[in-house]
Amino acid sequence: MSRIHPSAIVEDGARLGEGCVVGPFCVVGPKVVLGDRVELKSHVVVTGDTRIGEDTVIFPFAVIGEIPQDLKYQGEDTRLVIGARNRIREHATMNPGTTGGGGVTRIGDDGLFMAGTHIAHDCQIGDRVILVHHVAIAGHCVLEDDVIVGGLSGVHQWVRIGRGAIIGGLTRVTNDVIPYGLVQAPRGELDGLNLIGLKRRGVARSDITALRAAFQMLAQGEGTFQDRARRLGEDTDSDYVRHIVDFVMGETDRSFLTPGG
Repeated sequence: MSRIHPSAIVEDGARLGEGCVVGPFCVVGPKVVLGDRVELKSHVVVTGDTRIGEDTVIFPFAVIGEIPQDLKYQGEDTRLVIGARNRIREHATMNPGTTGGGGVTRIGDDGLFMAGTHIAHDCQIGDRVILVHHVAIAGHCVLEDDVIVGGLSGVHQWVRIGRGAIIGGLTRVTNDVIPYGLVQAPRGELDGLNLIGLKRRGVARSDITALRAAFQMLAQGEGTFQDRARRLGEDTDSDYVRHIVDFVMGETDRSFLTPGG
């Protein structure tokens, strides 16, 4: 059985899993699906074709699933899919997709989205992502697993941020960030590797050494950035370096933040 506060509005058609809690003055739209044990604290709006995974908690005044902030959107049926065990804090906003971006905004599991964060239409957000207060992720962005974005930062539309990367606070990110990269400064400079994050995740010393060498080659090797990455791929047995190579050689609509660039 779910617990629904008398002041909450759960519209006909909404589907709630077992053990959900819908707090005071929440609004749940007719196409919403809440997984088991989802909790809406109070004054939360969940609308649109939105699915939220089990054990997710949403804090007061968050607005989840409202229409995309895209002038091209004309009311098409698009979706927002949020995974399990996420923490979505006060005043956060997350929009569904658009037909021009595949129609689905997708958020993985075990994320923390702090107060005032925004995830725009058609974004693809991985697992264990942390967005600190008032981070804005523009449309069509990709954030892979274990990415951390510091407070008051903004990520330009279509940008990809590779797994395990960290973005410092007050940073503008306008180009792709390699996996495990460290980006800081107001204009977003690739300033090294997220070594602390790698060590905290228990990455082997041999892999960290390989990543250091790979970063040096990307920074100082001959040829274009893609040429250097391609050569890395020909001479590595580290899965972590391979992640960087595959990311750089993948499809993108942006250029890359490069070491020293």
